[in-house]
Formats: sequence, C-alpha cells, structure tokens
Amino acid sequence: MRILLVEDDEAIGQAVKDTLNKTSSAVDWVQDGELALASLMAEDYSLVLLDLGLPKKSGLEVLESLRSSNKSIPVIVITARDSIEDRIIGLDNGADDYLVKPFSIAELHARIRAVVRRNNGIANPIISNSFLELNPSTCEVSRDNQIHALSAREFALLHTLMLRPGTIFRRANLEQAVYGWNEEVSSDAIGYIIHALRAKIGKDAIKNIRGIGWMVIK
Repeated sequence: MRILLVEDDEAIGQAVKDTLNKTSSAVDWVQDGELALASLMAEDYSLVLLDLGLPKKSGLEVLESLRSSNKSIPVIVITARDSIEDRIIGLDNGADDYLVKPFSIAELHARIRAVVRRNNGIANPIISNSFLELNPSTCEVSRDNQIHALSAREFALLHTLMLRPGTIFRRANLEQAVYGWNEEVSSDAIGYIIHALRAKIGKDAIKNIRGIGWMVIK
C-alpha cells in the first residue's frame, strides 16, 4: 500500500514514516501543502495522512483541492486541532477520519486499516477470497488452517492483490504499491516477492497472466 504522508513536524513525520515502513506500507513524505498537491498529481496513492497546519498551503486547502478534482483517495487528518468545530470542518471538507495529536501509533494503524477497508467496500477485518484469509492487523495469511507470517513487502503486495481479486496488476502497479520514493527496485524485485509468497501459500494462490501481470482469483 502506497501512502502519502503530509506532515511538517520532523519528529512526528519521521516516526510515522519509519513505523509504517516497518509494517506494510511504502510511504512518501512531504512537508508542505504545495508538494502534497504535486505528489497527488504525479502518483497514485492508497491513502493520505494529512496535517492541517502546513506551510505554503494549509491541509484544508489540500483537502479541498483533492475533493474538487473528484479524487476519491481516502484521507485521514492528523492534527493538533482538537475542537469539535475543527473536526466538523475537516470531515465536512472530505476527510474520511480525524485523529488528534498526540496519538498512539497502534491506533493510527487501526484507523488506516478501517479506512482502507471502507474505501474498498470491505466490512470484514479479515480480507478473503475462495481459499486465502489475510489479516492486516497481524500481517499474516492463512490457507487450509495453516498460518504464515509475511514480511512487510510480501504483505504489501498480497494486500494489494486481495483488495481487488480478479484484477490483473502489472509489474509497475505492484512496484508502486510496494516501494516508495528513493527505494532501489531491481528488475525482478516483484517476481522475487511473488516467488516467496508462493512458497508459503502455494503456486496457485497468485496467478501469472503471461505478458500482462498477476492476480488472485475471487
């Protein structure tokens, strides 16, 4: 899952980026509103974590521009503004959730999982198809009652496929979901991750559509 983090506080931004990178997400971090809008035009993101008190353009201006362009990317506001009025303004301007600083990293992870589920029309916290069950809270997948722990990149790739079963993802799409800016990506990095996943959950779990990409069945 590719996340855009928009946060001008160095300590908070680094802490959030580091913890998300360690679990399951590729994170691009920018520190002002203008860079946020430029990033949103240049890349496809699964989620935006958006501070409100930003230089150059405020978080609300970023949110308004994003929604006026009809982009449906889910947005979680992360801010020190804790009044009811501020929360109402944020939500009414298109935020999907609102988290007040200081916050627990564990709670942030839970809210990310919930927002991504809702955005993909999934109510159950366990994402499943006809034979796999993926648990985003533990980064584990089970098949035939066998539970397998996944690395951060294995989880990110399988999570991307299982959110849209039956959809074929090209290599570039999967690279974008798994790797952030400035991360070196070898020519067969995606193939290596898929090989590692198949070793855990079976060769038939991820289908290769020759010359096009990969998918999981519904």
